[in-house]
Amino acid sequence: MVALNNETVYLLDDDSSILKSTRRLLDSAGWKVEVFTDAIAFLDQAATHCPDIAVIDIIMPEMNGLEVQMRLRCVSPSTRVIVLTAKDDPSVRQIAMNRGASAFFIKGVDASEFLAGVKTAADSKS
Repeated sequence: MVALNNETVYLLDDDSSILKSTRRLLDSAGWKVEVFTDAIAFLDQAATHCPDIAVIDIIMPEMNGLEVQMRLRCVSPSTRVIVLTAKDDPSVRQIAMNRGASAFFIKGVDASEFLAGVKTAADSKS
């Protein structure tokens, strides 16, 4: 499944191995990818470049993913959010989805399922 558009995916996670593997997967599918380990740097960049899609971890040191999602909505309202986290917490999932997340995945998700979620988010452009 190759991205037929030039949409950019921003990845935010404090785990560099997750960033590396997710970037490799998205690169192989033809997406433009930018990676971030710092939530503030991510939000600053998103405010000036308005990424098409953001893949956000929930458990991070400076700011949790739900707070990032809320702030992202203010600085780049058209960015579609996908959550990729290690812990499947139903209440966190509900909050993220209620706040407009396109998808919620648990780390270790099947690659084709994840890529399909990214494509669905891309196709849901408002």
